[in-house]
Amino acid sequence: MNLFQAVVLGIVEGLTEFLPVSSTGHLTIAEKLLGLQPDDQAVTAFTAVIQVGAIIAVLVYFAKDLARIITGWVRGLLSAEARQAEEYRFGWLIILGSIPIGIVGLAAKPLIEGPLRSLWVVAVSLVAWSAVMWWAERSPSQKKGEADVTAVDVIVIGLMQCLALFPGVSRSGATISGGLLRGVERVTATKLSFYLGIPALLGAGVLETPKALGQGVGWLPTAVGTVVSFVVAYASVAWLLKFVSHNRITAFVPYRVVLGAAIMVALGAGWLAST
Repeated sequence: MNLFQAVVLGIVEGLTEFLPVSSTGHLTIAEKLLGLQPDDQAVTAFTAVIQVGAIIAVLVYFAKDLARIITGWVRGLLSAEARQAEEYRFGWLIILGSIPIGIVGLAAKPLIEGPLRSLWVVAVSLVAWSAVMWWAERSPSQKKGEADVTAVDVIVIGLMQCLALFPGVSRSGATISGGLLRGVERVTATKLSFYLGIPALLGAGVLETPKALGQGVGWLPTAVGTVVSFVVAYASVAWLLKFVSHNRITAFVPYRVVLGAAIMVALGAGWLAST
């Protein structure tokens, strides 16, 4: 992988990781257009590592909120009185909601790195999950704030996050939709999506870093892609929070459907190979 390819993939990752359009799907398409093999283990590892740049952007953007939650959670472990604080409860909710993706992600790793890295999977998932996003936005009650989120809510959202292992579904699209279906208001659902993405993507990045550095990608393209991903993702996070405060996530549905249909046409005509 050369530096130009690393920069392009870093931009794609940063732009799409937190938008409900599927970063994995877009990375798969970009890799094909750049002449890379999406199912190559080194390329798969590289895409997992540059996601860490996007997660660092979330850590920086929400530094104060995360420090408050982590501090409150640690205090609660040491003091019965501190366990009454909202931060202690919310810290446990984030941990609880992260468990499903940890289990399913490790169990499904061979599928993620192989058969699922197909443009047919990307195209079908882009279109099919758009219907779920449309349905979620029409949930009759979306009034729960952070203080109202329950353990059942985060488990459901965490299970929905597992569906994003299918390229094209979108991790943010799945988790925000899960929150909306549980009655969580849109901005809170989006923040939960960010928070639950931290352990999931950091874990994947840590596991794949040795492979990315040792199987042909190298440290320089990996570092460049990660830094670019961080810069672009930081801007994307700020934009998305402002956007969802005034707009529904169904605004992304037309783009998803058109892109999915275009990929199907290209695959059917033989202009693109599925893997």
